[in-house]
Amino acid sequence: MNLIKHCTDQCWDILANVADPEIPVLSILDLGMVRGIELNADEEIVVRLTPTYSGCPATDLLKQQISEALHGAGFSPVNVVVDLSEAWSTDWMSDSGKTKLKAYGIAPPGGDAHSCGSHMALTDGIECPHCQSHDTQLLSEFSSTACKALYRCQSCLEPFDYFKCI
Repeated sequence: MNLIKHCTDQCWDILANVADPEIPVLSILDLGMVRGIELNADEEIVVRLTPTYSGCPATDLLKQQISEALHGAGFSPVNVVVDLSEAWSTDWMSDSGKTKLKAYGIAPPGGDAHSCGSHMALTDGIECPHCQSHDTQLLSEFSSTACKALYRCQSCLEPFDYFKCI
């Protein structure tokens, strides 16, 4: 294994432990926010980060957490570049991340963004992450964040967030 690949593989392993500040059960890798890691000609670790939306208020915090995690493991210098060349999509979420989301009580996005179109119509019947019933009702298109909708399960009566397909 060459040294550059070994180095970047180690960085990926380290960033798997950097939690999302809004949904701490998910890592930034679970969400697919890290789009690439490379060692440039100046031997600088460059991390390409795409936040879940371009105006994300946690972007500076994420950059700091990434730098601190890599510095703490002995990698220096580190440059975290915000990459907005492509909008973040729920398609980038890992299957493991979707499973963690459901276990945390948030219904993961259904389908993929390409099949949902540019705007998925929210309807009743999203699977409840607590009891798996489809007897659910949309209460609000927006919940604690713009990327989630608020639902209530008619079977177990629990409210829950649904992570919208975007």
